[in-house]
Amino acid sequence: MKILAIESSCDETACAIVEDGRKVLANTVASQIDIHAKTGGVVPEVAAREHVLNIIPVLDDCLQEAGLDWDDIDAVAVTRGPGLLSSLIIGTQTANVISYVKGKPLIPVQHIVGHIYSNWLEREEEIEFPVMILTVSGGHNELVLMRGHNNFKVLGETRDDAAGEAFDKVARILGLGYPGGPAISKLALEGDATAFSLPRSYLEKGSLDFSFSGLKTACLTVVKEHAEGGISEKFKADLAASFQEAVCEVLSDKLMMAAAKYPEVKEIHLAGGVSANGRLREMIEAKAGGQIFRYPTAMKFCTDNAAMIGAAAYYLYQLEPLNYRSCSNIVPTTEFEI
Repeated sequence: MKILAIESSCDETACAIVEDGRKVLANTVASQIDIHAKTGGVVPEVAAREHVLNIIPVLDDCLQEAGLDWDDIDAVAVTRGPGLLSSLIIGTQTANVISYVKGKPLIPVQHIVGHIYSNWLEREEEIEFPVMILTVSGGHNELVLMRGHNNFKVLGETRDDAAGEAFDKVARILGLGYPGGPAISKLALEGDATAFSLPRSYLEKGSLDFSFSGLKTACLTVVKEHAEGGISEKFKADLAASFQEAVCEVLSDKLMMAAAKYPEVKEIHLAGGVSANGRLREMIEAKAGGQIFRYPTAMKFCTDNAAMIGAAAYYLYQLEPLNYRSCSNIVPTTEFEI
C-alpha cells in the first residue's frame, strides 16, 4: 500500500510516499530555517505564507522523486495536529482537496503519533510490543507506553517548557542562532559538562512529567552573573555542555523510571527532533543495559517529516480501513491528546 503523506505542523512543508509503513519511496521537505533564523524563532504568520508557496512544488517533487503518478497512490495522509493552527490549515486543506478530486481515502494522523512511528521507517526487523517511548521535540515531551498499534498510554508529559524549546532559548541566550539544538550539541563537544552546577527538575517523587523552565532560567542567571567580565567562547562551550548534560540526564532517567514500572516492556524507543542528540542517545544506551533501544534510522526522520506520518497512517488504516474514506474534511486541531 502506497500512502502519500503531508506534514505542515510548524515550519517544514513536507511530503512523502511510504509503502507498507516502512519503505520510503520519496521524502521531500521545504525548510524555512533560514527565514526564521532572522527572528530567532518561528513566526506563525510567516510560516503559513511559506507553506502556501511551497506545498504544490513539494507535492510535485515528491511524486517525481518516487517516479509515480496519482493512479499509483492508494491513500492520502495528513498531520491533523497539534501544531501551529495557521500552518496545519494549509496541509489539511490540501489533503482534503486531493482526497476529494482523486477519490483517495484520507487518513488524519496525530503529530506525536507520527514521531512514534518514525522508528518503523526503513527498518526490516519486527518491533516487539510493549514498547516504552520517549518523544522529545520543540513543543512536547511525552513518555508513552505502546502496547500495540494505535494502543497508547501517556505516562508523562511537559508541564512547561519542552526540552527542544529549552535548547532553542538557551542557544538564543548564548547568541548561537536558530535552531538551538544542533548549535548547542556542536558547541558542547568543546565544553566541560561539569563546569556549572545546573538544576535537574524531577518534580514530585515518582512523577514522570517534565519541567525545563527552571533550567532555562538558571542558564540565564549564570550568563547575567558573568556578563560583566565578558562572555568567552570557553564560557559558552562550558555552559552549553552543562545545560545539555542536565537535560539529557533528566530525560534518560525518566525514561528508565518509566520502563522499570512496566517490566513487560520489550523495547525502549527515542523519537522526535531531540532524538538526534548524540549525548542523549549515549546516556540512554548506557542506562538501558541489554534492553533493545531504538531511535530513527536516519537524522531526517528525527525532525518533522512526512514519512513518519505515512508510516503511522499505514498502521492506522490496517487496523480499521472502513474508518477512512475520501472527502472526510479533516479539521486541524491544537490538542495534544494522543
